[in-house]
Amino acid sequence: MSWPRPLPALLTALWLPLLLVSLARPAEAREPAAAQASVMAEVALQDLPAQARRTLVLIRQGGPFPYRKDGSTFGNRERLLPLKRHGYYTEYTVPTPSSQDRGARRIVAGGNPASSEELYYTDDHYASFRKIRGPMQ
Repeated sequence: MSWPRPLPALLTALWLPLLLVSLARPAEAREPAAAQASVMAEVALQDLPAQARRTLVLIRQGGPFPYRKDGSTFGNRERLLPLKRHGYYTEYTVPTPSSQDRGARRIVAGGNPASSEELYYTDDHYASFRKIRGPMQ
């Protein structure tokens, strides 16, 4: 079965304006959130909750961690962190005193967690991240 001749022209008439509109948007609007990570908010080490600072100490020591899922791969499905290969990021629970479960607070480490300077804190279960800055012993 062959397409009627007007169909390709109709399809071109439909997708061409969409393509032109998308190309007319500013480059930052076309880039995924991860590509914009260079403007990510930061949090100073000393401004983290005490539980987060204790979690960082455990990460540097290699544990022991209080939660079974600590040290598991963080998939970055939200694409809020810089895009890296699968398995690059690991996640760790930051205890929340009033929570009956793991709570919403996490630290995500890039690369080798024991020595990484690429550390991120979330207190809203991955809806947003802040890069941790400061000396990490």
